[in-house]
Amino acid sequence: MNLEIQVKSDKEVRIDSYLAEELSLSRSKIQKLIKEGLVTVNGKKVSSSYSVKLDDTILIDDDLDYSISVEPQNISLDIVYEDSDLLVVNKASGMVVHPAPGHYEDTLVNALLYRFQLSSGEKYRPGIVHRLDKDTSGLMLVAKNDFTHEALSRMIANKEVERHYLAIVDGVIKHDTGTIDAPIGRDSNNRQKMAVTDVHGKEAITHFRVLETFHNHTLVECILETGRTHQIRVHMAYIGFPVSNDPLYGRGKSTEFGQMLHSKSIKFMHPRTGKELFFEVEPPKEFLEKLEFLKNA
Repeated sequence: MNLEIQVKSDKEVRIDSYLAEELSLSRSKIQKLIKEGLVTVNGKKVSSSYSVKLDDTILIDDDLDYSISVEPQNISLDIVYEDSDLLVVNKASGMVVHPAPGHYEDTLVNALLYRFQLSSGEKYRPGIVHRLDKDTSGLMLVAKNDFTHEALSRMIANKEVERHYLAIVDGVIKHDTGTIDAPIGRDSNNRQKMAVTDVHGKEAITHFRVLETFHNHTLVECILETGRTHQIRVHMAYIGFPVSNDPLYGRGKSTEFGQMLHSKSIKFMHPRTGKELFFEVEPPKEFLEKLEFLKNA
């Protein structure tokens, strides 16, 4: 498992001391991880004496035994559907899905725990059966009990949950449809990123359909056959059409809003009743404003 920590303090301290306090681990354990090259800062390996700085991004590539107290918080949510087994949530862009070291509050899980009883799941992400990146908006499934959690997880693994995304990408795609079948794994040159790679890469398949083209952008609908980390972002960048405004895989500087990627619809069979359910939501206003700008450019 990879842990990502964003440094929020402007007080410069040694990275081994900082991580020992953040993760409630011994300095010797942290120093061992650093020595083994399992800790990077802003994509680069560092020594134990490195002083962390405000806005540093620390990535730890290890299965750590850490404890996170997940506290309920009264945060507004857009609940699209609810029954006794599950929820469908329209996640806002900018909201982290679950707590992790360096980001314990203001997540989707904190907000859900304030209102709902959730499945046990992993200790720091109860109810969560699949994730969206922080700056990706749109629909997510949440399990209220362990029966539903196990069933939905199995359905996703068996490709029985249909998820459609909207993306604005840079460049003009000349063909109407396409399939990207390219394995995705951790980028060996930058541990913050994923990449198309045959080295430890896992099967990843994305189908896309062009909805509209503009002067130098394309609106596409993407359908996930698999669900790898950053899959659409990595795949679209791989074929030369990165998601617009993507801070990791895009072209040039991005604005605060982040990538123009939205989980627009989800279709699945209810795990208890067997009834087919389908939900669809519009993109956030920033996405729609970008579209309007491109149409009028």
